[in-house]
Amino acid sequence: MKNELLTVAEAAARIEAGAIMSIAGDAPLLAQLPKGNWIGGTSVYFVTDAGGAVVRDKVFCTTFEGVASAAPAYYGADSLKAISNGYKRGGFTVLLIPAFSGAHTTFALEAPMYNDLFAQPLVGWISGIHLDDLGKAKPMVFDGATGTGHEDGAVALHVALPEGASVSTDIVNIFSQGNDAKTTFTFPEGGFSAKNVSVNGETVNLAQYLTDNNIDTRLPLVANYAGALVNVSVQAVDTDAGEVAFYAPVVPGVEYQMASPVADYAGTFAANLTDAGDGQYSCNCILNYLYGELEGKSTGTFTGPVTFGEIAYILLNQTLVKLDIKAA
Repeated sequence: MKNELLTVAEAAARIEAGAIMSIAGDAPLLAQLPKGNWIGGTSVYFVTDAGGAVVRDKVFCTTFEGVASAAPAYYGADSLKAISNGYKRGGFTVLLIPAFSGAHTTFALEAPMYNDLFAQPLVGWISGIHLDDLGKAKPMVFDGATGTGHEDGAVALHVALPEGASVSTDIVNIFSQGNDAKTTFTFPEGGFSAKNVSVNGETVNLAQYLTDNNIDTRLPLVANYAGALVNVSVQAVDTDAGEVAFYAPVVPGVEYQMASPVADYAGTFAANLTDAGDGQYSCNCILNYLYGELEGKSTGTFTGPVTFGEIAYILLNQTLVKLDIKAA
């Protein structure tokens, strides 16, 4: 597997040569690429060999080498529930969804109930835009099979592996549940926003609670799902409206705690990563990039797009997701 920044011409030549690829870049660059065995999503933030960077004149390409075949596919928000129908036996699927789209919401809320979702490794990310362009442009995904860009729906690359090859996926989450284990948050309703929350059994307005207690909202809420820690990151706190917006949905009835502070984002990531070598695909969250001040800083040997959310079967926040392919 190759992970590298390429010019549009270089990426186009590789596509025309039959390469199977996942590509990230600015929308005008992705729109210039020829049809082929690829999918793409918008991002201008990347973790490169030299560290975090904003790149608008190149695209970040992951070329899947040594795979048997691949099939790009587009799914509307209402057909995402059939994602497993495209799974290749013994293979894996890469899924890209535009941020703030109907498909983003649908997948976040419904994915855990999809039939056979966990039957094979499913990884991917939520496409984004430069933060200065919020409200001016929309995140997009591109179906390389048709060359079409979409502001809603999702694109998937269903990949088959040769006999004897194997694949695995993992999550790097540098957060743990807070030291104050006595404070738990439980939500009466699920979704991407909340007004009221139960804090240790007492119903309060969440926006006011976070403000009154000077809670650092750069830290996510963390839930423990059978030993797996899953983050829900705070997008905005509106005390006037009494509402808190999240980057991923909270789940009703689940106990959350605020994450413990992390003193050194970049160093902590590096300490939690093993050498990526030549066989891994990864993406990192925009919140890690911003709060960890990763521009110009390396996170070990893991390079890839910086995203508005990560997918490892379900929607995640403030994590690094990686996929590892072992040759036969």
